[in-house]
Amino acid sequence: MKITGTHFNYFQVCHRKLWLFANNIQMEHNSELVLEGKLIHETTYPQRPARYQELEIDGIKIDYFDTVEKVIHEIKKTEKLEHAHEWQLKYYIYVLKNNGIEGVTGILEYPKTRQRHEVFLSEIDEQAIEEMKDLITEIMESKKCPPLQKKSICKNCSYFDLCFSGEQEEPTS
Repeated sequence: MKITGTHFNYFQVCHRKLWLFANNIQMEHNSELVLEGKLIHETTYPQRPARYQELEIDGIKIDYFDTVEKVIHEIKKTEKLEHAHEWQLKYYIYVLKNNGIEGVTGILEYPKTRQRHEVFLSEIDEQAIEEMKDLITEIMESKKCPPLQKKSICKNCSYFDLCFSGEQEEPTS
């Protein structure tokens, strides 16, 4: 099974979410937040499709790649999960490098807050990615779904209802 950018992102956020997504239990189509993110992605930079190329290679799909400057532009809704966004972008750079495209960098763009962050891939990052790939594959191929871990980001997750459907509310005193 090919590891996609989404798999890499979900690994950073929640192993349970990664396992559910990898096992074709996909809830993103039911999420207003996901829909809002797609809308931002599609409408924020209308000139992008004409200026940059879409690139699909080794299981990843990059929407905006500047072939001249060798820069990946990745648009995200909010900076809340910036760590996961950064590793997803580093994974894209890693895949391109492994396919002979050298000198690639990335830019994370958050149009709502007008923030931009440059992303680079170091040798240490490459080693970490190799280790993460093994862990991601292990999670995806596992017969058992990872246990629920309650996190502050859960309430905004498209999998919230699925994960918490059997949970009882803690009584408040």
